[in-house]
Formats: sequence, structure tokens, C-alpha cells
Amino acid sequence: MDKNATLEITNAFPFPAVEIPQTDGYHDHNAPANLASTAPRAKANIVYQAEMIRKLREVNVDANNTGWYMSTNLGHFIHSTFIENQYHYQKEMNERTVAIIHDVSRSSQGSLSLRAFRLSPSFMAAFKENKFTAESLQKSNIRYQDILLELPLQIHNSHLLTSFLHSLPNNAPSSEAQLSQPPTLQSLANVQDPLSPNFASLNLSIDPFLTQTADLLLDSIETHHTELNNYQYYQRQLGREQAKIAAWQTKRKSENASRALAKQSPLPEDEWQRLFKLPQEPGRLETLLNSRQVEQYARQVDAFTAGVTGKMFAVRGNLLPGTGEE
Repeated sequence: MDKNATLEITNAFPFPAVEIPQTDGYHDHNAPANLASTAPRAKANIVYQAEMIRKLREVNVDANNTGWYMSTNLGHFIHSTFIENQYHYQKEMNERTVAIIHDVSRSSQGSLSLRAFRLSPSFMAAFKENKFTAESLQKSNIRYQDILLELPLQIHNSHLLTSFLHSLPNNAPSSEAQLSQPPTLQSLANVQDPLSPNFASLNLSIDPFLTQTADLLLDSIETHHTELNNYQYYQRQLGREQAKIAAWQTKRKSENASRALAKQSPLPEDEWQRLFKLPQEPGRLETLLNSRQVEQYARQVDAFTAGVTGKMFAVRGNLLPGTGEE
């Protein structure tokens, strides 16, 4: 519900799962992920969400389609399928619809990671024309930073849930439990109380999510170099074909000049369009999306290394030779 320029999202429901039949000798392991990524645009799911919203209205719930959500791992969500799904919602439903991204890896660390995105109006216009050549991008002045608009997100419980939480029993610990203390550090580590001291923050090992994000960052950089090499190959092919066309046109002009002196009819000079075929320029959309994904990974690496760097500076006297206290 759009209220005072604020989009309120009060409910969410998943699309029905689709079973993937296994064939003899071959099974596409990426098929469930592919179906899940294209689920919002599937005809059956469009009918399903319309029926779901109708039933929510029957039970007096203010139900309007405000967008969709998806789960991701380590911030990997900027790809063509995500863009197509969000474009479908902003074009068919409402331009104010949003995509909620739930990062499972960040949430598993104890901090709920939810982010809201929307396609920018300039990118919506460019995606509608489906022209992502170098010339069109220069005219529209679209950069990879202009693809998505991240919206501020605020999470709060409903009044009913807040009342339920306050109604839960909160028994105070007994005097014996308050007086009993763990006899050893090992027993302290086994205490299940979430408020008890722990030594997890003193662990100097590198965060596994940092190493995985760095690997994904390197893969994206390699993909970027591949796209760049493909575009350079296209430019070389185009240069060779244009040189052939220029040589043919020069030869044809010379022939027509000779025929004019001989008082003969000139030959057509536009036959090069039939004789030569210029290579097709590759689209630059994947390059834009990959550049935006590289920026996403770089921000995650910066966030992960903040805690690790602080620990390393704290114990640098014991790690570097000749810097410890004598």
C-alpha cells in the first residue's frame, strides 16, 4: 500500500513449487534454479498471484501487488533474469513496484539482510527499446550505476505480533541460577545463553564469506574481460570489412570515371550492401550488469574486511617480526 510516499509491504507468499521430472541418463541440475528465477513471469504464477490477492481481499486484507522477492547467496542477484522480472512488474503492474532481495549468507550470520531495489526510469526506457549498443548508451548516458535504485528499507513488527511477544511468559531466573557460575572456560563456552560471553569475536581466521566473495569477484572480473575481448574482436572485424568496402568503392568510382569518358552508363555504387555484410555489434547489456555485480562484490569485500582488518591491527605486534614488546 502506498501511503504518504511510503510503500508498505505487509504480506508475502511464495509461488507453488514445480517438480522437475528426471530423465534417463541426464538431469539438468540448474533447472530448479532456472524455473525459480523465471517464476514471476510464468503464466501459471501470474494467475496464481491474482487468485491469491483476490482471496486475501475476501478476508478483509488490503491486498495489492507491490512487487516480488527473491533469495540470493553472497549478493549474487544482478543478472538478466532479475532485470526481466523486475521490468515485467514495473511495466505490467505498477512503476512503483519493488524487488526485495534476501541475502541468505548475510542473514545466517545473525543479521537479517533485506534490500529493496527498483529499475531506474532511464534504464526502463532503454530496456524497452532493447538497444544496448555503444552509440545508444552514449546518447542516453546510461552507466552501470544507473541500472538500479536502492530504496531505504525499514522493518517493524505488526501490532498483533508485538502484542503476542509481550504476552509471552518471562520468568525471572531463580536465585540459585544467579549465584551459580561456570567453573571453567570450557563450561562457559558450552553455555547456551545468547547473552553469555563468547570468544567468537576474537577468532583471527579469515571469514569464509570473504574468501567466497573474493572468488566470485574474480570470476566476475574474468567475465568482464571476456566481454571486452568479444567487443574488441567485433571492432577488428568491423575495421576489416570497412576497409574492404572502401577499397571496393574506390575501384567502382574509378571504373565509372573510365565509363564516363567512354560515354557509357555508370555502374551502381551501392552494390557493396549486397556484396559485403557488416558484423553485428554485440549487446552491451551483459557488460553493464556484470559491472554492477562487480561493484556489489567490491562493497561486500569492503564490509567483510572491516572486522578482519581491525583484529589484525590489534594483534599486529605478535604477527610482524621485530614489532613485539621486549
